[in-house]
Amino acid sequence: MSFRQFVTALAAAGAIAAISPQPTTAQTRPAPAAPAAAPASSPTALLLAKELIDLKGAAAAYDPLVNGVIQYHRNFFMQTNPNLGRDLDAVAQKLALDLAPRKAEMQQELTRIYASHFTEAELKEALAFFKTPIGKKLISEEPKALEASMKAADDWSRRFAVEVDAKFRAEMQKRGHNLM
Repeated sequence: MSFRQFVTALAAAGAIAAISPQPTTAQTRPAPAAPAAAPASSPTALLLAKELIDLKGAAAAYDPLVNGVIQYHRNFFMQTNPNLGRDLDAVAQKLALDLAPRKAEMQQELTRIYASHFTEAELKEALAFFKTPIGKKLISEEPKALEASMKAADDWSRRFAVEVDAKFRAEMQKRGHNLM
């Protein structure tokens, strides 16, 4: 799984969790307290944060979110209405076009988040860094390094799982149990 696929899956999972029906209970739980409002970021901090996000391409990781939610619903409706496949496909394509501009909402949210976590001075320093040769290299190479890291972690976990399986079986065999 590539880093982009990982991020896409993570974003889609979050979106699906947010839209999935929640189980109801006989008792209603009190609503959680609203988090304290973060102080408003300055217009300069917001501009710097947007520039940093654009420079790093951070918003692009969330681009698949809109289509992921649309496809989730298309697939959901297809399960209960398999004869409507052609129409569901057409509606999904229409919604993808109609709702594509909504991706900008996520970029605005990222801008607010970055601006709330970094001071103007920090944002300026980060921008200066990412405009240097090593900063540019980090932007271009980090996704590749993360993808290779994810692959290495996946490979390692598969080897580790085989080892754990063998050890479980051996220990259970010592206790007189033969695991199938």
